[in-house]
Amino acid sequence: MTPVINKSNRSLMRTIAHDRHGEADEVLHLREQSPPPAPDAAQVRVRVLSRPIHPGDLAGVEGGPDARRRFAGPRVPGLEGMGVVDALGEGVRHLRPGQRVAFFPVPGAWSDVLTAPAGLVVPVPEHVSDETAALMLVNPITLLTLLRAVEEAQHDQPGPVIQTAAGSSVGKLVGAAAVKHGIPLVNLVRSATGARTLRQRFPELPAISTADTDWRAQVREATGGRRPRVALDAVGGSLSGELAGLLDDGGTLITYGRLGSGSTPLESLPLMRRALTVRGVSIERWMTRTPEERAEDVAFATRLAATAPDLFEVAARYDLAEFPKAVDHVRRTGKSGTVLLTSPPS
Repeated sequence: MTPVINKSNRSLMRTIAHDRHGEADEVLHLREQSPPPAPDAAQVRVRVLSRPIHPGDLAGVEGGPDARRRFAGPRVPGLEGMGVVDALGEGVRHLRPGQRVAFFPVPGAWSDVLTAPAGLVVPVPEHVSDETAALMLVNPITLLTLLRAVEEAQHDQPGPVIQTAAGSSVGKLVGAAAVKHGIPLVNLVRSATGARTLRQRFPELPAISTADTDWRAQVREATGGRRPRVALDAVGGSLSGELAGLLDDGGTLITYGRLGSGSTPLESLPLMRRALTVRGVSIERWMTRTPEERAEDVAFATRLAATAPDLFEVAARYDLAEFPKAVDHVRRTGKSGTVLLTSPPS
């Protein structure tokens, strides 16, 4: 079967790439190159219209302290986005040329065009906006991953849960889930302004600024004196030790991000004496779930995008060529929502 291709006069596409790890504003560069060829069997070529900049994307660009070597070839960031089907490989039946789709996890999202396995490309419901579709998969799937980790950590003993970065995109999804399911959640943010904003959004949930000198006492008051069984931490750094001190004996610190600075040595935590557990959670392991489980997660994410688009907040939009401004916006203190990189539809 000959691949079905949307004919185009475009001879080059734009892409953002880096040939070594480092600060994003130092190593990323915009380049032009030929678009990918016609897709192979069970593949889809997508003309990308919008893609988010997630903290994990920038972390992947920066690498670790020992990851400053040059690569064998340039790497293109991004795993999530939305666009329109540009070409279909043999055997792809659930999609059609010109159809709006979302994708994850597909490397190279920071390009105008990419090729993806058809099984990782999801049709976008008609009434879901392009902006919401660009955010439709990663954050809801992260939410499900965290909720599963919380349930496992509680060992059938539900109790208070605290979360850091509660004003982030994922933090707000956790807050909405807590309200819906009656989870006794305490939200932690970095500023008094952020706490006020979060209380307005979720009046049912306590919101506390860690800038307050008595924030630990406020947590104890919010939980009625009960020590939390679980802490969800997207900040890391020195805050990890503070969270461990708040947990009940036998509690679990679930870490899934490094938005903060500094560090807390593992040996400084009272793990053995208080039987604490530190568990890392990453959406990168989502592909280890069965195809049926992943399909259920995608169905949940799609429903959420269709029924609660207000949970998919966009902070700003920048053209792909304006990526330095976009990266700078991602790092702004007090940013609300996710920054998108966009490409023109034609």
